[in-house]
Amino acid sequence: MRDEEATPQRILAAAGALFAAHGYRATSMNAIAEQVGITKAALYYHFSAKDDLLHRLTEPLLEELEGALEQAESHDDPERVRWSAIEGYVHVCLRHREALLLLVRDMTLLVQAPVGERFKAAIALANDLVCGPDRRLEQRVRAAQTVASLGDPVVLFPDAPVAVLRELILGGAHALLDDRGGGLPSGGGGLEEAAGRTGSPAGGRRGRSRGREGGRPPALSDEQSATVRRLYGEGHAVDEIAERFNVSRATVYRVLKN
Repeated sequence: MRDEEATPQRILAAAGALFAAHGYRATSMNAIAEQVGITKAALYYHFSAKDDLLHRLTEPLLEELEGALEQAESHDDPERVRWSAIEGYVHVCLRHREALLLLVRDMTLLVQAPVGERFKAAIALANDLVCGPDRRLEQRVRAAQTVASLGDPVVLFPDAPVAVLRELILGGAHALLDDRGGGLPSGGGGLEEAAGRTGSPAGGRRGRSRGREGGRPPALSDEQSATVRRLYGEGHAVDEIAERFNVSRATVYRVLKN
């Protein structure tokens, strides 16, 4: 690898280590330059601001998490949606442990746009997919508990073997969602009964095909995207907006974060 290619990687590695150890806001660009062994001017040649470093370090985590949840939402069966979302969430968190640790350890990042907004939007979508069609408070709380339990162990036990941690996390999720323990329905009949009692959040049916022809939801035009943001700002629910444009909630969340 040529030096001009290796230097940005060395900078990212140093920045990630310093951010994780001391926090994003407490780490200066000068400290990063010293850690790498280059001048501050050389650092700014590769990265114009500390925000650029944060973006590069967290983009793979956020991009893959959004993709995993969107893939989960594309399934027709709500139970498959739920477990695809859970398994995808865990896989991405384990794959990007350092970036997750960075976001969670420095809580100020969670109020910093666009990184914080993207992360919160992904968590909101995960909660929604895990909850399924029964929108009672009890079910929504249990879904939120489950999603919180997926990432926390990855942060708390960074040295645990990936395979062992994955098995334990997924086992805990099953324990939370097993309806024999008062959790969310785990069988198709229970889900159908719940949908019949409460309906879906926006009057549609959870788990239906995404987009007019199913599969990956269609992209929205600039005009439609502007309308989505306006409707959301006026207080319309994401489910309602998605139903109106015949797209997935993942598509709506993607528009809102841009």
